[in-house]
Amino acid sequence: MQRTVVDAGKGKLSLNLRELLHYRDLFWVLAYRDLRVRYAQTFLGLFWAFIQPAATLLIFTVVFGMAVQVDTGGIPYPVFAIAGMSAWAYFAFVLNQSGNSIIGAQEMVKKIYFPRLVIPLSKAVVGFVDFVVALLFMAVLMLIYGVTPSVNIVYLPFFILLTIISALAVGIWLSALTIRYRDFQHVVPFLVQFGLYATPIAYPAKTIIASLPEWAVVLYYLNPMAGVVEGFRWSVLGVDALSVYSYISFGLIALLFVSALFYFRKVERVMADIV
Repeated sequence: MQRTVVDAGKGKLSLNLRELLHYRDLFWVLAYRDLRVRYAQTFLGLFWAFIQPAATLLIFTVVFGMAVQVDTGGIPYPVFAIAGMSAWAYFAFVLNQSGNSIIGAQEMVKKIYFPRLVIPLSKAVVGFVDFVVALLFMAVLMLIYGVTPSVNIVYLPFFILLTIISALAVGIWLSALTIRYRDFQHVVPFLVQFGLYATPIAYPAKTIIASLPEWAVVLYYLNPMAGVVEGFRWSVLGVDALSVYSYISFGLIALLFVSALFYFRKVERVMADIV
């Protein structure tokens, strides 16, 4: 199929910021379209963004808060869990959506030129709406249980940014890998399900550090969200200061993000031919 190339540079693909800014209108159109489609013809609409974390929180509260009774450092368990769940839910959403994002837009990819990175980036914006709802839900629970935000709350914007970068890093990798290896369409749901329990959401990170040998703890923190969730909870609630292992996660996020951009650029050159 013949492609219409809209680029003065003979179709040369680029990931520079200037080009992305040039296509910012397309970026917002895709994000707005996905947001409308997600809640179109639903009775509850945006309220689903509240129901999903609430249902997961209820299960965690019954299993880990009542049955197992994990040590939350004196914080009511629902507040403790939602502080980690809000960050994880955003990460999981971007993974699920980014994995098949290029394949889902293959007709557009084949016909016209635009920075393909716009597609997974637009998914991150859609997920941010749910992220804000989850943060508001957390604030309501803190009011109900009388939990005062920690003085570390000034660091919360940093950990929100780190959550977004982490989600984009893995999401961009998956969107590029799925084009070449369609097996990743089946791997992503498994990663999300496994990661929910391999991340300190329902339990404190100190439990893992205290119960596992050092080599296993290092492997555990190769999960990029392990350090992010730990820092997110610390900044909001002030419990469990960041462990030295959390910097393993932070370093991995930086590595994943940079390498994802390079690999995506490499695949982007042949994306229209193999999608």
